[in-house]
Amino acid sequence: MPADTNLTAEMVKVTGGIKETPKVTFPFPSSATELTSKDEVVGTGAEVKATDTIQFNYVGVGAQSGMTFDSSYERGEPITYSLAQLIPGWQQGIPGMKVGGRRVLVIPGELAYGANPPTPSIAPNETLVFVLDVLAIT
Repeated sequence: MPADTNLTAEMVKVTGGIKETPKVTFPFPSSATELTSKDEVVGTGAEVKATDTIQFNYVGVGAQSGMTFDSSYERGEPITYSLAQLIPGWQQGIPGMKVGGRRVLVIPGELAYGANPPTPSIAPNETLVFVLDVLAIT
């Protein structure tokens, strides 16, 4: 197995348009030492603030396996959450996005789920890659 790559958002390639399930590729196995982000599409709507509740679609991929562990696209409907309810990497990485935008977040394990992930498909302290589309501020 190759050595881990120190993954950044700039290394993540995303295909598919807004409102389409994104295909996410990057070198794996990977890990990250810091939160990085990249706007694939800059939205034209209102800017998300840290105190907002947003409606969004997302896909999450484990950086060790390269496998998708969760996707609102696959469930067929977006989700709505207050940013304060989300993992620290999202709380830090989403503010500043605009409605209609798509952002890549590479989140190190300590800003994701840490040692206690919610599902066995995420390894303890695993770096996670998310692509998310902000649909609305509610």
